[in-house]
Amino acid sequence: MMHRTARFLFCCSLLAGCLVGSALQAAEKESAKSDQTTIVTFGDSTTATRGPLVVYSMILQKELPTADKPVKVVNSGIGGHTTQNAIARFDKDVLQHDPDLVVIQYGINDSAVDVWRDPPATQSRVSVEQYDANLRTMIKQLKEKQVAVILMTPNSLRWIPRMKQLYGKPPYDPEDVQGFNVLLKSYAAAVRKIAKEENVPLVDVYAAFENYDKQANQAADDLLLDGMHPNTQGQKMVADLLLPQIKAALAKQGQ
Repeated sequence: MMHRTARFLFCCSLLAGCLVGSALQAAEKESAKSDQTTIVTFGDSTTATRGPLVVYSMILQKELPTADKPVKVVNSGIGGHTTQNAIARFDKDVLQHDPDLVVIQYGINDSAVDVWRDPPATQSRVSVEQYDANLRTMIKQLKEKQVAVILMTPNSLRWIPRMKQLYGKPPYDPEDVQGFNVLLKSYAAAVRKIAKEENVPLVDVYAAFENYDKQANQAADDLLLDGMHPNTQGQKMVADLLLPQIKAALAKQGQ
């Protein structure tokens, strides 16, 4: 009888130790979270790191104030990805970082019609309707976890010879300076609509690039590496647009 009692007490002690250990780990995790602000930048190749290029997430890491507590910026951009890919990796590449704020920018790959394929594609990789639904799904999950969200429209594009060679067929128009944006502009419009209806902040990168293009002695090409990806100047413009929105969103959260 004593033997059984001893085993029972030992098991209870072991279980209590495990529970205490788990509680301590949870407390340490919560303490670490409260000691730093985590921001995830989530997008495609216009978000992802590119060799020596200083991308906007790096600028945010450098320029966001850290007087109250440290800021950690996690770049979860992956080249070639659409919002379908984003949904598939959302838990691993966003939620598991336990973020305070997430910046979402997709659209260039979603809108692309791969006319260079044999036979040529005739539809966008992700329809604008599905794109809309995917963005709203991610926003819903973040709101449920009380994580701040900032949406960004994709940057507009410009033709270069290589892009004309690949995409210079209908529905694109290689003779029109805006011919590479013929579908992308509707995806940018969808982001604006979602931001308004979901009541989340918007950084309209598409409009900013187009407005830059309209100024004297300036061109959107000056903001792009290859007609598609923002260069140093373009990345700095994106960061400058984001910074006040991030500060306002974190202040609203009481960070």
